Amino acid sequence: MKPQYFIAILFATSLYWMYLLYTPFLIIITIAALLAISTSTIQDYFEVKLHSNFLAALLSSLLLALLFFVPLGYFLTSFTIWLNHLEPDTLHRVENYINGFIKNPPEYLLFLKPYISDSFQTININTITANVLSMVAKIGTFSAEFLKNAFLVVVFYFFALHNGKTIMTFVEHALQMTVKESTLLARELSSVMSVVFYSIITTAMFEGALFGIAVSFMGYNGLLFGIMYGFTSLIPVVGGALMWLPFMIYEFALGDATSALFIALYSVVIISIGADTFIKPLIIKWINKKLLNKDDTKMNELVIFFAIIAGLTTFGFWGMILGPAITAFFLTILKLFEAQTKECD
Repeated sequence: MKPQYFIAILFATSLYWMYLLYTPFLIIITIAALLAISTSTIQDYFEVKLHSNFLAALLSSLLLALLFFVPLGYFLTSFTIWLNHLEPDTLHRVENYINGFIKNPPEYLLFLKPYISDSFQTININTITANVLSMVAKIGTFSAEFLKNAFLVVVFYFFALHNGKTIMTFVEHALQMTVKESTLLARELSSVMSVVFYSIITTAMFEGALFGIAVSFMGYNGLLFGIMYGFTSLIPVVGGALMWLPFMIYEFALGDATSALFIALYSVVIISIGADTFIKPLIIKWINKKLLNKDDTKMNELVIFFAIIAGLTTFGFWGMILGPAITAFFLTILKLFEAQTKECD
């Protein structure tokens, strides 16, 4: 057996065992690497100012950790306090309102009465309480899982930043890529991921601020519910409804129909239709053109927008990073293939 064959077999075997070893962390490592690529300009800035790659990576990782942990920690603390102060009379009001709505719906919804009566005939305070407790348990489980994954992302993110140049050099040599090809791949992926990262943060903060301002005028904690809306806005189609629908039902149960209709119409018209459907692509376009200002590396903002939606639908929360990355990588490979084809001609 030739030595190179033996080495190839050893490499394939070690690669297989590495895959088995790191399978639970593949998505997390991928997300950390993509975040490192998308924030490479921040890392470069800190490295110039601090004259240290280690300190720059550490500071960038701390900023990312604050982005993950501070809003979620505030949400969990405030939400737990709110649940502890939730009065039983409030649940009774919600129960009475739902039962009254089922028995005597508005005239324009009378045709639904047979269906909603059958569906909600067993509703009572016990089922409402059970559903609330179940929802709290799910939120707690999700939050714990998210915090664990976020911590691992930050750890791998630090190593990706600190050793990024070494890793890129190794990949270039291992794949025998030319300097031109590796530069094109890194530039395209970095540009698209920067647009995605900054646009996601900007739109989530913008939509969360819109909702937080509205509910603050209704007497609620605008910061808390703004953070919650910012996270739920990342969920396609139903994200916003997860926030404004319970508000609407709760306000109706309290007898305040004006506030209930206001929060529903405001959320649907101003946030869902106005901000999410029309302003969000404009934010992506603005960041794509003004913030990066790289004409040769821009990707159409609608492609990025739908890549984010597709990623969220397919992979869940982290899909907002994976979707655009997969799309950008595919389009960049097509460019490399086109360039090689032209050279052969």
